[in-house]
Amino acid sequence: MRTPILRSAVTRVAAACALAFGASACFGAGFQLNETSASGLGNAFAGGAAVAEDASTLWSNVAGISRIKTAQVVGTIHLITPSLRFRNDGSLPAAGQALGGDGGDAGGLNVVPNLYVVKPIDSTWSAGIGFNAPWGLVTEYDPGWTGRFQAIKSSIKTYNLNPGVSWKPSSNLALGLGLNLQRMTAEFTNQVNYSGALLSAAALKGVAPGSATFNAIAAATAGLESGARIKGSDNAAGWNAGLLWELDDKTRLGMQYRSSVKYRISGDVRFSNPTPVLAGPLAPTVAALAGGVNAGALFNSGVTADVKIPAIVNLSWFTAVNDRWDFMTDAQWTRWSTIQTLTFVRANGAVLQSTPENFRNSWKLAFGANYHYNDQWMWRGGLAFDQSPVRTAFRTPRLPDGDRTWLTAGAQYTVNPKLKIDFGAAYLFVKNATINNAGNPSSVSAYSLLNGHYDSNTVIVSAQLKYDF
Repeated sequence: MRTPILRSAVTRVAAACALAFGASACFGAGFQLNETSASGLGNAFAGGAAVAEDASTLWSNVAGISRIKTAQVVGTIHLITPSLRFRNDGSLPAAGQALGGDGGDAGGLNVVPNLYVVKPIDSTWSAGIGFNAPWGLVTEYDPGWTGRFQAIKSSIKTYNLNPGVSWKPSSNLALGLGLNLQRMTAEFTNQVNYSGALLSAAALKGVAPGSATFNAIAAATAGLESGARIKGSDNAAGWNAGLLWELDDKTRLGMQYRSSVKYRISGDVRFSNPTPVLAGPLAPTVAALAGGVNAGALFNSGVTADVKIPAIVNLSWFTAVNDRWDFMTDAQWTRWSTIQTLTFVRANGAVLQSTPENFRNSWKLAFGANYHYNDQWMWRGGLAFDQSPVRTAFRTPRLPDGDRTWLTAGAQYTVNPKLKIDFGAAYLFVKNATINNAGNPSSVSAYSLLNGHYDSNTVIVSAQLKYDF
């Protein structure tokens, strides 16, 4: 989703700043990070709420920690490398500005860690604590690109601490409950069409567009840009619950629910406004216009926004067909429809803008298999179809998201009875995402028209250690 476009009542068309809580097309659909374990990645996280083979089940289904019979620690590192390239197809420049380039590759290497510790208390109770990063993105375009007035850098990071307990009321049923203590940090940057803001202000001051004075101001101030940055953070809490039902010694059914988490992002917005240097009779007029733009629209202040991260529901199936093969499947539903609009408000109570997002609920369907080659090696494979919550009509350069297909593989090596190493790899094919966006409210003069499509894919490589003690 995206933050509001910053504008004033005086310079309504061009004096604006599109600062968005956008999500990249890099990891999971929207800005969800599915990367919670290397063991799960090898199977495209199929059967996540039912497999319960190591302490990472604390995230995928807290009830599953009842299957961990000794104290156990699991640590994982994911290297996630998205590629996100805009392909121009008829974009238009903002008023008084050059069109710019295609932005290069907005993706880059991201490192995501996981850590889980689980300990059985007695025959019916188990407890654990986990640390991961369930939501996030980092994308950055080249500074002079075509869409610079809508987005340059987008960064969202979340940190989740998840204590949980599991209780077995019977030999084949386990229930679990957990608490999620989260912190979100965000930073967004873009350029502002300062030239267009001056011209808009001139028109509102009675300088007729097309007049000699208006054209002289346009020629003297062409190419001026302001930089804009918004940073904010908040702490919030949610909960999760799960059920694990062992139908027999080879087959399990798992269900998990993760609640929405409500944030009030608090921070500030900062502008680096240029100082027009002119001589001659236009100098006082332009200086007065610049002073009005700076004071009326592009001024530093505190900001807040309410953000509701969606709830997640998983239903999973796992079966050990024989001594060699395991099969698993998973359906994940994410309630993205909690994100319909986003309103950013200055510290003085003025609404910067309410931006429509209109996210739709989405599904991720996954299928996976394990092959137990011998006592030391197990091979994994997986396939998943991941639906984007973004509707084409509301796609932005901060959220050029599209449906994706996961193709994954992995392996587990047993070093000794206490130590196992997992490796996982994935390639995400992302459907081409078309975009035709001129900001909000729509204004080619202020934001340019970004018209084209995105070519995207993601490569993920993960490694994990599991140790029983």
